[in-house]
Amino acid sequence: QVQLIESGGGLVQAGAALRLSCAASGRTFSNDFIGWFRQAPGKEREFVAGISWSDGSRLTAASVKGRFTISRDDTNNTVYLQMNNLKPEDTAAYRCAAKPRSAASWDYWGQGTQVTVSS
Repeated sequence: QVQLIESGGGLVQAGAALRLSCAASGRTFSNDFIGWFRQAPGKEREFVAGISWSDGSRLTAASVKGRFTISRDDTNNTVYLQMNNLKPEDTAAYRCAAKPRSAASWDYWGQGTQVTVSS
C-alpha cells in the first residue's frame, strides 16, 4: 500500500522557517516525480515545488522561488520542503504527491499538513 505522510506544519510568525517532510512508502519511487502542493481556503490548489527522485532535478514555483527549497533523502525515502522567510500568503494546507515522471496525473497524495503564518 502506497503511503505519503506529511509532517512539519504549524503556526509561525512571518519571517520564520518551517521544514515539511513527506515520507513515502509502499513501493519504489525511483522513477517518480514528487511534488508539493498547497491550497488556501477559497483558492485553487497551487503547485509549489517538485523533484525527480532519480536525478534530483527540481521545479519551483515563481511565487516561492528563493524562499522554498525541495530536497530528497534516499536513505529514508523522504522529500523535504524547506520554507524560509514565510509570509502570511503562504498560509495553506500543504500536500505532497507522487507520479511516474512520464505520467500526466498525480497518482498518490498525502493527507496534508497545515501551515499558518501570522503577520
